[in-house]
Amino acid sequence: MSRVTLDQLLDAGVHFGHLKSKWDPAMAPYIFMEKNGIHVIDLYKTVKKLDQSCDAIKNIAKSGRKVLFVATKKQAKDIVIEAANSVNMPYVTERWLGGMLTNFATVRKSIKKMQNIDKMEQDGTFQNMAKRERLQLTRERDKLNRVLGGIADLTRIPAALFIIDVKKEHIAVAEASKLNLTSFGMVDTNSDPRLVDYAIPANDDSTKSIELITGALRDSIAEGLAERKRSKDEQKEDASKETAEERTEA
Repeated sequence: MSRVTLDQLLDAGVHFGHLKSKWDPAMAPYIFMEKNGIHVIDLYKTVKKLDQSCDAIKNIAKSGRKVLFVATKKQAKDIVIEAANSVNMPYVTERWLGGMLTNFATVRKSIKKMQNIDKMEQDGTFQNMAKRERLQLTRERDKLNRVLGGIADLTRIPAALFIIDVKKEHIAVAEASKLNLTSFGMVDTNSDPRLVDYAIPANDDSTKSIELITGALRDSIAEGLAERKRSKDEQKEDASKETAEERTEA
């Protein structure tokens, strides 16, 4: 059974694409028709691609690897932050810094600097500084947190990226490709679906559409994490039984 139904996709306006004049020909297989100069996405294709994406992202989460959520467009930010936090995954919603993944070591230095400023504030070091110096550090910390706060706990390059609007986030898409990371993306009719491994044909401008697709992937990640936890618990239980049996035999 599909995780998301056709009726849900219709209600969320997932089928509304861009003007015909703005289309990317590579999206032709996913376009159902043109109406009043606007392309309409084939939702049967969306259901199929979404289910494939959900299965793949679930397996990534089940393996214990991280998925980085990427969405810097205004209508997607809050949705992505809430979804990523609910499954303890990193996110980027302000600005994609060039080299965020391809030059990850440098980015980690900036994150460490931000964390050091936090530590100074907590251990009382701030109290021994001049007011101006404290203000400068606070401003620097806020600036770093705005851009890097969502990946502060990311200690290594993620296994995959989920990207909303692959055209807007072309730098993130390019870095994922260069590093051979698995990429998932909401792809509207003005974008090239070949740029990501798992293209989900969908309206990437509507809040309802973004919320529905993001929610389906978030739930799949949650399923993968739950299965991973169950598997670990079962292994511990089996190990405990084996230990108990060995003691009994002894």
